[in-house]
Amino acid sequence: MNITKEGVKVMKLADLPKQIGKEVMINGKSIALFHLTNGDVRAVLNSCPHKNGPLAEGIVSGEFVFCPLHDWKISLVTGEVQKPDNGCVETFDTQIIDEYIYVTV
Repeated sequence: MNITKEGVKVMKLADLPKQIGKEVMINGKSIALFHLTNGDVRAVLNSCPHKNGPLAEGIVSGEFVFCPLHDWKISLVTGEVQKPDNGCVETFDTQIIDEYIYVTV
């Protein structure tokens, strides 16, 4: 694992398809990565606060992911669960440097 001041070098941006989540392990944490249609890359803890559903397997719409277990809608920007449900998932900063994704955990 390549760790720099920018974070942990995870993968090439080209290896992360848009709108499809990918699970990566960083420092023992399961992180869900998403490449949004607007070009942003978002990283959240890969666990829905409701029943620990694997968010990397969820459906992405805009800047939200829907948990595959019970369809909770979660912001990939803030980590907040959308009403009427409640909760929050941890978010992580991402950077793209020389076509590689870096995540700060």
